Amino acid sequence: MSKDKSGRHIKTGLVASGRPHDGTSYPVSQPVERASTILYPTYDSFMKKNKDYVYGRFGTRSHRALTESLCELEKGDYTHLTPSGLSAITTCLLALAKTGDHILITDSCYDPVRSIGDRFLNRYGIEVEYYDPRAGGDIAALLKPETKAILCESPGSLTFEVQDIPAITAAARSRNVPVVVDNTWSAGYFFNPLEAGATVSIQSITKYIAGHADCLMGSMTTNDKAISTRLERTTRQLGLNVSADDAFLAHRGVRSLSSRLKVHEANALELANWLALQPDVTQILHPARPDHPDHALWKRDFSGASGLFGFVLAPCPEKQLARFFDSLSYFGMGYSWGGFESLIIPCPVAEYRSATPWDYEGTLIRVHAGLEDITDLVNDLETGFQAMRNE
Repeated sequence: MSKDKSGRHIKTGLVASGRPHDGTSYPVSQPVERASTILYPTYDSFMKKNKDYVYGRFGTRSHRALTESLCELEKGDYTHLTPSGLSAITTCLLALAKTGDHILITDSCYDPVRSIGDRFLNRYGIEVEYYDPRAGGDIAALLKPETKAILCESPGSLTFEVQDIPAITAAARSRNVPVVVDNTWSAGYFFNPLEAGATVSIQSITKYIAGHADCLMGSMTTNDKAISTRLERTTRQLGLNVSADDAFLAHRGVRSLSSRLKVHEANALELANWLALQPDVTQILHPARPDHPDHALWKRDFSGASGLFGFVLAPCPEKQLARFFDSLSYFGMGYSWGGFESLIIPCPVAEYRSATPWDYEGTLIRVHAGLEDITDLVNDLETGFQAMRNE
C-alpha cells in the first residue's frame, strides 16, 4: 500500500488526518459544527481577506476536517465537496466546459451520467461524445480543438472495464485536455488517478468513504490550483453545499476505510470464484480475476479490489430470474453500493451503451459484497440458484 505526501502509510494518514487541534486539549474526532452565519469579533477580522470561514454554505470545521482527510487519501492539494457523486461529476464538467466545447465520456460510465450528457449538457451547446472504455492511447484520435475534458470511470461500475488511465492522460496532456476520473470503485485507496496523470479525481462519498448507506455526498480532488479555483467557483455559483452532519458521517467512515475494504475485497473475490463454478453463470466480471480481459491493466495500476463486481447469468425466463432474487435473504435489492450490506441487482446494460456493443447474452447481475460472513453469503446465493432451477 502506498504512502501519503508526508511519507507515512496511507492507513495511518486516514486515522490521523483531519483532527481538531484548537487549544491545549481537543476531542479525538472533529465535532459537528453546524452554522449558517459566521461572526467575527472585530471590524478588522471581518474585513480580512482569505478568511478561514466565511459562511456556512462554504464550509465549517466539520467540512475542513473531511477535505483534509480526502486530500490525504487522494494525494491531492485541494478537495471540494458536493451533495452527491453525480453532482460532483456535473459540477466538474460545468467548470471545465462551456457552450461550443466538446467532452469525451466513457461508454461504461455510471448510467445517470449519460443523462447529464444527453439531456443537460447538450441543451447548453456542449457536445458530448462517448468513447470505447478500452481506447487507451487511441483516444488521441477523438480529441478536437474544442475538447475540454475527458471523463473516465475505471473500472466501469456496471461492466467493469479497466481503463488505461496513464495512456489516456498522456494523450490528453499533449493537447492540454484535463482528464477527470470517477475513482469511486477503488475508494481512492487502491488506485490514485492523480499520480497516474489525471487532473481531477472524483468520488461518490456516498459509497465506500461513508460506508454505511446513510448519507449522500461527492468529492472533487485535484493538485491543479487553477482547476481548483474553477471547481470552487462553480460549486459556489450553483449554490451547492454539504451539511455538517453528513460531513461528520463521511469523515467517520474515513477512519475505518482500510479495514472495511479488506473484508469487501476478500468477500467479493470468494463470491466471484464460487460463482465461476456455477453452471448457470456464463461470465464473471471481476478485474482481479486472471480471466478478466483487463486483468493485466488492473494488476499494473491497482493495489487491490473493492467489493463490487458482476456476473452474467445464462438466458432464462423472467419468472426464474424473479425466483432467484426473491429467495435471497442477505443480498438486498437496491441501488448504490459501498455500504456494509451486500446488494444484488439485474442491470439492462444494452440500454446504457452507444459507442460499444454489449455482446453477452443473458442477464448481467451486479453484486456488492458486504461485510457479512462469507459462508452466509455463499449459502444465500446457493439458495437463489436452487429456487431458480426448481419449477
